[in-house]
Amino acid sequence: MRALISGGGTGGHVNPAVAIANCLREKNKNMQIAFAGTEKGLESTVVPKEGYKIYYLKVKGFKRKFSVKNSVSNIDAFIKAFTSQLAAKKIIKEFKPDVVIGTGGYVSWPVLSVAARMKIPTVIHEQNALPGVTTKALAKIADKVMISFEESRKYFKDKSNLIYTGNPVRQEYFDIDCKQAKKELSPGRPMIISVGGSMGAEKINEVMIDFMDKYSKNKNMTHYHVTGAREYKKCSKIFKDKGLNVYNNLFLNEYIFDIYKYYAAADIVICRSGALTLTELAVIKKAAILIPSPYVAENHQYKNAEVLEKQNAAVIIEEKDLTAEILTEKIEELMADPFKRTDLSQNINQFASYDTLDKIYNIVMNLKK
Repeated sequence: MRALISGGGTGGHVNPAVAIANCLREKNKNMQIAFAGTEKGLESTVVPKEGYKIYYLKVKGFKRKFSVKNSVSNIDAFIKAFTSQLAAKKIIKEFKPDVVIGTGGYVSWPVLSVAARMKIPTVIHEQNALPGVTTKALAKIADKVMISFEESRKYFKDKSNLIYTGNPVRQEYFDIDCKQAKKELSPGRPMIISVGGSMGAEKINEVMIDFMDKYSKNKNMTHYHVTGAREYKKCSKIFKDKGLNVYNNLFLNEYIFDIYKYYAAADIVICRSGALTLTELAVIKKAAILIPSPYVAENHQYKNAEVLEKQNAAVIIEEKDLTAEILTEKIEELMADPFKRTDLSQNINQFASYDTLDKIYNIVMNLKK
């Protein structure tokens, strides 16, 4: 059996795609898998590192806000919407997939829409409670739509092809030994891991470096911060200018491929609140401070985080309120109260999905005609 997987741009789309691919490969040794993505997205580095072939398309999203700059961008997006369909057809003819799987992002649209027209079975997975534009468009033509929240059903007119699966998490999150990870990354002292998103978040990076300068460097504590690709060069200069690079308990990273190990070792995780990230934290049972992205459609990251906060499963700081001082207050409160951290880690675990990949595997295998 041959499966073509398309999904990209950010870790929220790429990581579920890789989790699904790894599951298919593990359960079916004869499965041949390839990816379709963009050269600018995170998939261009993550997918080859996982040992999969990847085909590239040129595609971009449309800008909703009107401006001259956005109008020019939308003309380019319109042209790529046409040419990417031709590229997708060429990829499909070359790889000859038995099934095509989408995990979101603009690149999923040309690949799955062409596959559907070619009568190849298609399935798409939606990570968030609020379905994205691509998912809602593809839901009309896909054979199956896998959702991660039951409440997502209300956003689809046709519910006949919806199946609840939950969010797919890579097997490493289930297998990791937290004590061993702590011994390796921060032996004998508390640890924080902070992440602004796979592509970077300017405000979070600014505040985190300020926080490391004012707080972390003087504490018996290890602090790893992930800047994301866009921000790394700028942040590295600031980090060095402040003299933080000489401290053996402070680490600045562009991206961490085995982030599950760092989550496992951490006493506190500071991150965005994308649906996949929350599922990963739930599986690995981590106390978290969530900083929802205010730049996503209909503020869905805040809605994700709010669900956890109501269950005493996470702490929220909205980006508009984020300062090094407020962050210090929250960190000190949690570091001083191990019982609070335990409550958060136990309560977030109720949001974990343990059989998602099995469900997805069965759906994919039953799709082949």
